[in-house]
Amino acid sequence: MRFTKTIIAGLAMAITAGAASGAFAATPWERHHPRRAEVNERLAHQQHRIAVARHEGRLTPHEAHVLRAEDRHIRAEERFDARRHHGHITPIEQRRLNHEENHVSRQIRHG
Repeated sequence: MRFTKTIIAGLAMAITAGAASGAFAATPWERHHPRRAEVNERLAHQQHRIAVARHEGRLTPHEAHVLRAEDRHIRAEERFDARRHHGHITPIEQRRLNHEENHVSRQIRHG
């Protein structure tokens, strides 16, 4: 009798653990969430613009380095925000990140 209760308890725990892991799998990391995709596409485009401006001599090596560092910081913020919200960023976070990207964009343009 005791052996049967132990097996039943073990099976119940296994089923509960399986159900819990299924619940976590139902909320996957949204790597390609539209708001994240927009922010990341802008960052990639800005990196290209920095490289072109540097190649054309509109930016010094130091200026290009500083702008790349600012873009890396924005990317780190985007990742942090996404981690807090199971893979997506909120509209407010997107607006803040876009504001920061606009600032870097103006610096690239006016070198």
